[in-house]
Amino acid sequence: MKLTSQVIVSSKIEETVAMLESQQSDERIIKISEEEKSFSVDDAKEAIAKAYMASEETTVIILSAKVFSPIVQNKLLKVIEEPPKNKEFILVTQSKSTILDTIRSRLPIRVLSEHTQELELGIDITHLSLASVYDFTQEHKRTNAKEMMFIVEHIVKKAIASGNYDLDEKSLDLFSNSYVALDMGSPPQFVLNGVLLKLLARKKR
Repeated sequence: MKLTSQVIVSSKIEETVAMLESQQSDERIIKISEEEKSFSVDDAKEAIAKAYMASEETTVIILSAKVFSPIVQNKLLKVIEEPPKNKEFILVTQSKSTILDTIRSRLPIRVLSEHTQELELGIDITHLSLASVYDFTQEHKRTNAKEMMFIVEHIVKKAIASGNYDLDEKSLDLFSNSYVALDMGSPPQFVLNGVLLKLLARKKR
């Protein structure tokens, strides 16, 4: 998933935002989220103010909420229509039908299903290799613990669903313990590497 201006429609807003953050490389990310209520006019004003902050690096402004009212969308319209230099806007919301035509005409809309989100992790779990494990862990050097929980969860789900691994009770315990380790402050890249190497060791020959 590219960090370019767009509207993403997803039933799992928080997980979708985490997935976007996991794609970060050289970009700077700014998040303004309203998990339990609609995006407010004050939130829109904050987003606009941050958009006009000078920056030489690409800045991705992620705005997420269950609902973006017409008033809020009209407030954001000008900055979305003529974004300042090096600024990208990503709106994450639950309903495609609430997005105004004026916004639709300026931003592509992408509707995610749970299946789509799993495939966007960037690693082929079904055909795991030592090279792909190394590359993937290198890509996630800066991924934080919260985002890593999302990634590990979907890797494990994908591995179980594939039927390509001999997963015993000890293996499943290791995966469960990885969440605890992340919560307790273990380095996310270290936890990810451990999970992927364990899967590789249990891969059916």
